[in-house]
Amino acid sequence: MSGLVIIGAGPGIGQAVARRFAREGLPVALVARTERTMPGARSFVADSTDEDALRAALDAAAAEFGTPDVLVYNAALIQPDAPGELPARAQLDAWAVNVVGALTAAAHVAPAMADRGSGTILVTGGMPEPKPEYVSLSLGKAGVRTLVALLDARYGPAGVHVASVTVAGPVAPGTAFDPDDIAEHYWDLHTQERPWSIEVVHDGRG
Repeated sequence: MSGLVIIGAGPGIGQAVARRFAREGLPVALVARTERTMPGARSFVADSTDEDALRAALDAAAAEFGTPDVLVYNAALIQPDAPGELPARAQLDAWAVNVVGALTAAAHVAPAMADRGSGTILVTGGMPEPKPEYVSLSLGKAGVRTLVALLDARYGPAGVHVASVTVAGPVAPGTAFDPDDIAEHYWDLHTQERPWSIEVVHDGRG
């Protein structure tokens, strides 16, 4: 069992997903910008926008655990910005975290999953409707939705389930957007049989 690799293993959704998969006995590798600690998990340091570092972290995890059963991309740059408020460089930086890092990671592991004939790639989405007060995030989450569709078309026929979990509100414990509740979607998608869903929306309504 080669387990889960999660990129963007912060204290919210990231670690909730890690705990959920660990409860099922899967080895867990955490990839984050700083060292993360969690019982039974292995931590690797990489910034999702640093292509070389991200690929190296994925290779190190694969060397230790094998080609992952599940890759979760949970990194995001969440910031309020109105149209035209951010300079172009800042928009590009947000796009690099929200979309390009997911593409880099998925394209790095998906071929080995496809060769094996199985695997799951899950990306944390959001903003089911774009909001003018969150331009960079709205653009990024629209990009995630398109990326998932492209990856599904490319790798789905080879047995790789690609999907997004769209979170339609602010994540906080004890609310309708509790990270432990959201983490259930990731496990459900991983264990889902065909025909696969490529998007699940957590709207806080149960």
